[in-house]
Amino acid sequence: MEEELKCPVCGSLFKDPILLPCSHNVCLACARNITVQTPDGETPVQSRASGSSDYDYLDMDKMSLYSETDSGYGSYTPCQLKSPNGVRVFPPANHHRHCSLTCPLCHRSVSLDERGLRGFPRNRLLEAIVARYQQNRAAAGASSSSAVKCQLCDRNPVDAAVMCEQCDVYYCNACQQRCHPSRGPLAKHRLVPPRNPAAAGGGAASGGGGGGQQPPATARKPATCLDHEAENFSMYCYSCKAPVCMKCLEEGKHNKHDVKPLAVMWKQHKCALSQALNGVSDKAKDAKEFLVQLRNMLQQIQENGVEFEACLVAQCDSLIEALTRQKAKLLTKVTKEKEYKLKVVRDQITHCTMKLRQTTGMMEFCLEVLKENDPSGFLQISDALIKRVTSSQDQWVKGALEPKVGPEFDLTLNTDSLLQTILVLDFCQGKDVQEKPLLIQMQAAAGSGEAEMETESPGVEVGPAVPAAPLLQLEKCCTRNNSATLAWRVIAPPSNPIEGYILELDDGNGGQYREVYVGKETVCTVDGLHFNSSYNARVKAYNGIGVGPYSKTVVLKTSDVAWFTFDPSTAHRDIVLTNENQTVSCNSYDDRVVLGTAAFSKGTHYWEVAIDRYDNHPDPAFGVARINTMKDMMLGKDDKAWAMYVDNNRSWFMHNNSHTNRAEGGITKGSTVGILLDLTKHTLTFFINKEQHGPTAFESLDGVFVPAVSLNRNVQVTLLTGLEVPKNTKQ
Repeated sequence: MEEELKCPVCGSLFKDPILLPCSHNVCLACARNITVQTPDGETPVQSRASGSSDYDYLDMDKMSLYSETDSGYGSYTPCQLKSPNGVRVFPPANHHRHCSLTCPLCHRSVSLDERGLRGFPRNRLLEAIVARYQQNRAAAGASSSSAVKCQLCDRNPVDAAVMCEQCDVYYCNACQQRCHPSRGPLAKHRLVPPRNPAAAGGGAASGGGGGGQQPPATARKPATCLDHEAENFSMYCYSCKAPVCMKCLEEGKHNKHDVKPLAVMWKQHKCALSQALNGVSDKAKDAKEFLVQLRNMLQQIQENGVEFEACLVAQCDSLIEALTRQKAKLLTKVTKEKEYKLKVVRDQITHCTMKLRQTTGMMEFCLEVLKENDPSGFLQISDALIKRVTSSQDQWVKGALEPKVGPEFDLTLNTDSLLQTILVLDFCQGKDVQEKPLLIQMQAAAGSGEAEMETESPGVEVGPAVPAAPLLQLEKCCTRNNSATLAWRVIAPPSNPIEGYILELDDGNGGQYREVYVGKETVCTVDGLHFNSSYNARVKAYNGIGVGPYSKTVVLKTSDVAWFTFDPSTAHRDIVLTNENQTVSCNSYDDRVVLGTAAFSKGTHYWEVAIDRYDNHPDPAFGVARINTMKDMMLGKDDKAWAMYVDNNRSWFMHNNSHTNRAEGGITKGSTVGILLDLTKHTLTFFINKEQHGPTAFESLDGVFVPAVSLNRNVQVTLLTGLEVPKNTKQ
């Protein structure tokens, strides 16, 4: 309540408060400070600065034209001061007939009449409340302690030396210097000696003579009329909303107004205020209960947060511990495999070294025997030596000079599914669990392979429902090259069998989903995806009731580089493919075309073709083409292929039978031809033996392209894929 009892100008408790026409209050002394003069040449709007019945709020709005804010008057008055609350305070002005006062709260101005500030009624009720509040506060301080202590000392507070009226805080000298220095904005605060509760209490006791009771408040004089100071208020003008005296009625100022007895209106207004306070009291009670609820919730959130964090840390630690144990097991297996291979190789080295030493010694002995010139002596031992050499040769049988083990470890650890599970690890939404517990339980049971859960409610029959969300089996989901395989499962109630599934993938850039499969199978392989892209996949089931919810999203990343072979299904019939479709030759003397199994529409891709056989200087062609390019002519002669054909001395670029950019340098047996397809820049570039051959061959390439080669029977080439992209290409 103390804030209601403080003056908006000085910030202290009201002293001699006066009531402004806008129903706000200020101290009489503060009103003198904020009174400003209007220019002599201007006549302010006449309005009596009193609480009489002829005051009109419309007039008050008109008088705001002469306010300090609107007119600018007073803004340049010298020696302007500011109160602790930031309200501008002016030195006391010499009052004459042209003065005005602006309310510091609502900023409405009123002109003073010849009576000046005496024309405003004194708010005796507020004055009495302030006095009673000061007495109660002094009594409360006296009952709490005999001396006021500093409120900022951490330990063993000492007696306060000063009190700030604006902050309402008691300070000792040390805390006042540290926390409330007399400089800056705090320099305008008023520091007063602390009130002595003991003295206040003692004075009350001595004055009352009744064992420490407070003296009764002095009876206030009844309020008198502002126009007739000798007359007390006895009636209330309902039209003017102001108390009046009998002389005001006799003079005719209020003779046509609705006038009622003052006591009757007093009781009526008290009753209305009490009723309004009851409603506010109920709201305040609800607000207090709500604050208690919020504070309890604050504590619960803190406790639950700590508990949940501890639980999360424990779960993650258990996962890390399990992974660490499994890591130790796998390392043990790798160590055993390594030790076994090392032992086998060391034994083979020892055995081979011993046999080689024996063979070398025998060879040296035989060479010495061959140097002898005695035929009879040579013939005596030649048969035995021949048998020994033959026997030694038989020891090096096929396989004796081959390693029994290889350097590669035949152990494969696939962590893709586990890594995918970790990446999608997230919290279940608590709101869904609360609102739809049965659906979540059924989905959880279906996802974990548990038995179907049945929930029965008395008098409630569970009707048919759409299928639950399928569970993607991450251990079976994988990618290979630019293909993705997904597998899922779901448990359906026997009464509502699942009729099929809908698999959806986005475009690899986080765009819109599109349907890629609709059917009854629970395994699907999607081909023709972009290389080096991440696809989001999801699946949902449907039955006769409707379509169920989506499964969780799984992220599938295709290969960074392209691995592919030649495609026998689209090759010309004269083409011969060997080496698992990586080596190609031709039975015809005419050029025939063979395409690759991969198709590209985005990204950067590089592959090479090794020349295995090159006879009679033919002109093989290498490049890219559409899937429907001609297969019975040289690559690049139609408008669906872009190629470089090359012989042993020079090369040309060709598209739509147009030859361009002749470049010196050709190929021989053992050479490699590289093809760089950059669909980010939409260009095609060629390389020979790792060096760029000529400028960029083709630009503005857009669409879907497949690797292509054309050759005749004088050439045989082998495809090399999965290569890194060359750097620093020339334009």
